[in-house]
Amino acid sequence: MTPAILLSFLLGYFALLVGVAYFTSRNSSDNASFFIANRNSKWYLVAFGMIGTALSGVTFISVPGAVGKSEFGYFQFILGNAVGFIIIATVLLPLYYRMNLISIYTYLEKRLGPRSYKSGAVIFLISRTIGSAFRLYLVAIVLQKFIFDAWNVPFWLTIVICLVLIWLYTHKGGLKTIIITDTMQTVFLLLSVVLSIIFISKSLHLDIAGTFEAVKNSSYSKIFFWEDFMGSKSHFLKQFLGGIFVTIAMTGLDQDLMQKNLSMKTIGEAQKNMFTFTGVFVIMNIFFLSVGALLYIYAAKNNIDVTALKTPDHLYPEIALNHLNIIPGIIFMLGLTAATFATTDSALTALTTSFCVDFLHFDKKVNQNAPELVRQRHMVHIGFSVLMVAVILVFKVINNDSVVNSIFTAAGYTYGPLVGLFGFGMLTKRAVQDKLVPYVCILSPLLCFVINSNSLKWFGYVMSFELIVLNGLITFILLWVTGRTSVAQTKF
Repeated sequence: MTPAILLSFLLGYFALLVGVAYFTSRNSSDNASFFIANRNSKWYLVAFGMIGTALSGVTFISVPGAVGKSEFGYFQFILGNAVGFIIIATVLLPLYYRMNLISIYTYLEKRLGPRSYKSGAVIFLISRTIGSAFRLYLVAIVLQKFIFDAWNVPFWLTIVICLVLIWLYTHKGGLKTIIITDTMQTVFLLLSVVLSIIFISKSLHLDIAGTFEAVKNSSYSKIFFWEDFMGSKSHFLKQFLGGIFVTIAMTGLDQDLMQKNLSMKTIGEAQKNMFTFTGVFVIMNIFFLSVGALLYIYAAKNNIDVTALKTPDHLYPEIALNHLNIIPGIIFMLGLTAATFATTDSALTALTTSFCVDFLHFDKKVNQNAPELVRQRHMVHIGFSVLMVAVILVFKVINNDSVVNSIFTAAGYTYGPLVGLFGFGMLTKRAVQDKLVPYVCILSPLLCFVINSNSLKWFGYVMSFELIVLNGLITFILLWVTGRTSVAQTKF
């Protein structure tokens, strides 16, 4: 498939998104619409749209690619995710709705103090910027290799082009626009993964039953790993516990996905959204793992040297764009674009919301929709776009792992203190030394890094995604040790 065809498709896709943005924001582009969609979102649209936001281009490319080394072991992590989503729906969402929050980190201010609040908000800004940059990096390297290298466009300009296109359809409508565009992009994502399975199966001359049997009987279908708890990253308990706490942190304590839940009228609708989303999320990850198994089966049958690929993340685009015909290639680009930009547009909106509410205090202004505040919001939105470019360029230089592993490893360090802060606030009645909380949130990841770097030598133990549990526990202990015995009895 030629770069010109792929570029034409990409521009046509974004023209559609800009058109949707125009119609959703033409009657309302104020701050209330941007931040929480006027609390008038439909739960079924949010539930469906969140699939695209949660899966991202990482799931679309990196999860199938990782099957070669980890088989279906990633599904252990997904089972933990499902438990984490249920905890969010039954514990965190009721708390957020009782307090009528716009930014979920306002809870920390009321329960622990102003510096705890700022610490939580800063952690989110850092965590979401890094995570979203990693996700966008993945699609950017595909666009660079298969489109922009043909015209000698530098990688940094590819990133800028992607973010400019995203900014064009999000800067006015914000969350109100994103709920609609994410729903549309999720349709494309689901369609792409199903059609990818169909096209690869046809290339292997398999029907539906034959495809199921081929995946089931392949060497990639092992799900549960119980061997070598101390030395293996794939052990069930490590993956499962990591999945629970990563989900609580990256969804329940993350302004991005919670912002969508808080845009609904009632807690009941928000919970229906989460339960529906959980079921679809689990099923979709089974499909992505199946795509991975089929890709490796296809590569073996057609003598494709997977070891020659720079990373396993390149397997799916390599086969879709260079070995299958034009239709599967377009389907792949459709799914990849939809998955990645559904995540990035949502993240930029959430980052803008958090900064405007948590640091510029838009929620405390008499007229939140004053023209000067709207302009200020636009500048914040642009600022985070520029910051994301910088993070991606740094990540390109230092990364030597699959992106999915990099994202969850980074989350273990950056989101861990949020788990500790919220856990301390909800599970204890103690007060904190508020002025010490920022130092605790810096010290905890540092201690976690030292332990993780030396765990094999000191304890004969290899850390995996449960790194976030350790980080949250260290934060909790430090808050307890430095805290006080009583706290104001405020009911939340």
